[in-house]
Amino acid sequence: MSAMYSIQRNEQRHLGGFVEKLNAFGQPCGGFSFDNCNRNAMLESGESRHTLPKAHKTGTTIVGLVYKDGIVLGADTRATEGETVCDKNCEKIHYIAPKIWCCGAGTAADTEAVTSMVARQLEILSLNLGRDARVVTAVTKLKRHLFKYQGHVSAALVLGGYDVTGPHLYTVYPHGSTDKLPYVTMGSGSLAAMSIFEAEFKENMEEEEAKALVAKAIRSGIFNDLGSGSNVDLRVIRKDGTVEFRNCETPNDVAPLRAKVKQSGRKDFPIGTTKVASVDIKAIFDVHEEITFTEE
Repeated sequence: MSAMYSIQRNEQRHLGGFVEKLNAFGQPCGGFSFDNCNRNAMLESGESRHTLPKAHKTGTTIVGLVYKDGIVLGADTRATEGETVCDKNCEKIHYIAPKIWCCGAGTAADTEAVTSMVARQLEILSLNLGRDARVVTAVTKLKRHLFKYQGHVSAALVLGGYDVTGPHLYTVYPHGSTDKLPYVTMGSGSLAAMSIFEAEFKENMEEEEAKALVAKAIRSGIFNDLGSGSNVDLRVIRKDGTVEFRNCETPNDVAPLRAKVKQSGRKDFPIGTTKVASVDIKAIFDVHEEITFTEE
């Protein structure tokens, strides 16, 4: 009866609520494999000495917006290593093609490697076809690569570009899903940035108005998200090319504040400036060892 029962059922439910489709012979047919769910549930239950690795917190605010004549991409410049700020002025807007650029959030190595890989592929494709690559080609290559690794490549991307069909703006999630919208945000500061877009975005914006709105969205992420910070970078993509605005705003610049602090120019301090709590003098003996070689 157990064999007949296993043949008749067409799905199997695993721990965690995952449902796996089975064929007429009780074998998995397509979809995902959840063979490790029982193992992970045992590790999480505490019955073994092993502990699952904790999720690594990353921080970034990246946004994109479609305006009347093109695309405006924006990003902050803070790179974090856990709770440590390891780089205050990194670049998060990566080159894909002459008129296609991509903002990256997640693991810095993954975003750099994925975008450079797709940039090389599009360059070869453009040389073979004799024309510029389209934005949809770039997003297809990105989503297929990320979907193949099932989210283990930590790269959340905002892709924007201008081709023969006009301006296009996409978000690419680490698992390979994509969205095409007139304005998008990604990263740990995405909610703060999205609140600005939801309140102030309008269609057919002028370039200066769009740049100001994107910069305001990035500042919102900088001041409301601990993983985002430092400066504001912008990239404007038009039909005739792109323009970079590196560090167009530096809201966390401390140079003027440090200039106001008066520091003493004295470098030498007399003996006794710092009180000595105790003195302990130990005798040091020099040991000399002599080695004599004799010839027989």
